[in-house]
Amino acid sequence: MKLEELQVYQLSMNIAERIREIVIHWDFFAKDVVGKQLIKAADSVAANLSEGFGRYFYKENKQFCYYSIGSLFETKTWIRKANNRKLIDEKTYLEILTELDTIGVKLNNYIKTIGKISNNE
Repeated sequence: MKLEELQVYQLSMNIAERIREIVIHWDFFAKDVVGKQLIKAADSVAANLSEGFGRYFYKENKQFCYYSIGSLFETKTWIRKANNRKLIDEKTYLEILTELDTIGVKLNNYIKTIGKISNNE
């Protein structure tokens, strides 16, 4: 299986791009204070999946998936801050949270399969 075939990776890539498209329209202060952190956290979800996938040992892959979960929770925090500070509307906030929750479920399910199947074949 290839990394790009993993649904959790695809969803992680998509949500990061969606978040970037939102942040890019904010004023300088909002981008600098919240936006940069939000984008870095969202980008890190897929980046950690990718780094783990490229590791030779499955235990390392799992470890990077755990880092990915941490980045997912950080993204949730920054998206909440964006909502609290009226940088995004309630509808967008709830949509993104739902997407992040879906990624979290899929990420946990993926972690359960690591070591049971070979990812790099």
